[in-house]
Amino acid sequence: MTAGLSALFPALVAGNDRVALRQDGTTLTYGDLFVAAHGHAAAYRSLGLSPGERVVAVAEPSLELVAAMLGAYAAGLVWVPLNPRYRAPEVAHVLEDCTPRLVLVDAQAAAAIPEAPGCPVEALDACPGLRRWGDRCSHAAPATETTPMSEDATSLLIYTSGTTGRSKGVQHSHGTVARGIGALTRLWGWSSADVLSLMLPLFHVHGLGIGIHGALLHGMEVLLHRHFDVEAVVGDVHERGATIFMGVPTMYTRLLAHLDAHPDAGPKLARARLFTAGSAALPSDALLRFEARTGHRILERYGMTETLLTISNPLQGERRPGAVGHPIEGVEIRIVDDAGRAAPDDVPGELLVRCEAMMLGYWGRPEDTAAAFDADGWFRTGDVAARDPAGYVRIVGRSSVDIIKSGGFKIGAREIEDVLLTHPELAEVAVFGLPDEEWGERVVAAIVPRPGAPARGEAAWLATLRAFAATSLTGYKLPRQVAVVPALPRNALGKTQKALLKQRLAASP
Repeated sequence: MTAGLSALFPALVAGNDRVALRQDGTTLTYGDLFVAAHGHAAAYRSLGLSPGERVVAVAEPSLELVAAMLGAYAAGLVWVPLNPRYRAPEVAHVLEDCTPRLVLVDAQAAAAIPEAPGCPVEALDACPGLRRWGDRCSHAAPATETTPMSEDATSLLIYTSGTTGRSKGVQHSHGTVARGIGALTRLWGWSSADVLSLMLPLFHVHGLGIGIHGALLHGMEVLLHRHFDVEAVVGDVHERGATIFMGVPTMYTRLLAHLDAHPDAGPKLARARLFTAGSAALPSDALLRFEARTGHRILERYGMTETLLTISNPLQGERRPGAVGHPIEGVEIRIVDDAGRAAPDDVPGELLVRCEAMMLGYWGRPEDTAAAFDADGWFRTGDVAARDPAGYVRIVGRSSVDIIKSGGFKIGAREIEDVLLTHPELAEVAVFGLPDEEWGERVVAAIVPRPGAPARGEAAWLATLRAFAATSLTGYKLPRQVAVVPALPRNALGKTQKALLKQRLAASP
């Protein structure tokens, strides 16, 4: 089944003067965005790109980034968004894995892009409407569509956070995105009357999937920001008419600190109609404190890159603290014990999912794709959950201590360990998360120095290892705590007992 760009996003029609995006004083209407998207599509074709080939984008949120993505869709290409804070080794892995034909970068990300033979790197600069790459987009773009897009072909490739080793590319199509994001945003009552304050990055499901794709599906206006700013949230709601704000728990922690210092901000935020949280567990205390100051109970939901959004609290009805709600339209869930049997109410077990928005697979990894599902086709999330008698689902944690959720990001411990173990003064390293009031979990490294290594206190080791790892890892993956231990505890098979390390450190003053 094929469709054009305007069929997937009906508001994207040439001449439509409804506002689509605002950023830094610049406004794009839906008509502007349609024309800009097709200008990019023409540029891709002039470079010889063919449908199905990959375009990697490494950039902060901008009007031009959104237009470039839509242009890739219009040309039948696969859009591959990356974290602009990635270091060169992290980017190099993705380039090697998905073999793109083009890399788009902004000025901040350009230094992290390694050379890739046969893959040009083009500057992506924000400007009103359309930025011309050289002379390839120097003329007005046609307002007609020439490349039909299959709703079932890969159009979006989002890389995981490397939670079980090197990151994997998760394949989604226009169909999976439209079904999954459409079901969620309909549940939340999104409409063309809404204005979204968007301060999330555009390389994962939260900001790019719900924020951009969800807004485009409903013809909404988006107030797009490059970074999170507390005062800008208040200004968006109070002065610029924002009705919806989406954030991660760390953002709400900082909003609450602002509300404590500026009580008058509470009534200003009260003018919005919906605040949502995701990407990590929101502390119940934060939910209740925010409600006391603004009158809004934050709506929590749950999802994964592979499944998109699967569980949500209701728009109308009870939003239970500590719960992520019920399965949304088109989603089935099971919670099972280690033997695969259904877990009773309130008993934790692994969460399994089947849904209409399921990924097409991991890029180039059929064995990993097969291993992600059980024999009956249920996707194994790796998350431990429990469901109460009323059907509300609570996420208890991860089934693996090798996965850390910090500041809304999912971080793989193994990737950090691999980098730290290259330090010449370390013999052993174990990385895991410990509870943190601001970040949800903080990245902790338990280290065993090599014999003869200079004597350092833990604070000095922390500064040393953060500086060492910063050349290979983005900032949120760097350790926030270092514990020097004489040896790592191991079981009879030689596997590090991280749970025991976590217990020891959590109990220490």
